[in-house]
Amino acid sequence: MTDQPRATLSAERYAARFTAAKAALQRHYCGVFKFWRTCPLKSCRRARACRGDARDCLARGAHDVARDAQWQARQQVLAATPACAGPPERMAREFMPDSLASVDTEPARRDQGETG
Repeated sequence: MTDQPRATLSAERYAARFTAAKAALQRHYCGVFKFWRTCPLKSCRRARACRGDARDCLARGAHDVARDAQWQARQQVLAATPACAGPPERMAREFMPDSLASVDTEPARRDQGETG
C-alpha cells in the first residue's frame, strides 16, 4: 500500500467552505426548529422555511429551544455527515445550534498539516 500525499487547502478556500457549510447548517436548524412560524418576514411564513437571514433567525430563536432539543438536532446532523465530508464541513457541524449563530470569524485551523 502506498501513502499518497494529502491535498492541502489554502486558508481562503478553507474559510469559504466553512462559511458555506455554516450558512447551510444555520438554514437547516431554522427549519428543524420551525422558526418560520414566528418570523417577521412574510416570505418565510408563506414558504414555511427560512427565506431571510438564517443567522439572525437562529440568533433570535435559539435561546427559546431547550438545550436537549438542540443537542438531539446536532446529533442527527453529525450522524448524517457523509464520510467524504472535508475538515471545514465537519468543523461547522460540530457547533451547537445556539453557538453557530454567533460564529463570525474564520475558523482556527486544527490540522496544522493543512497549510496552503
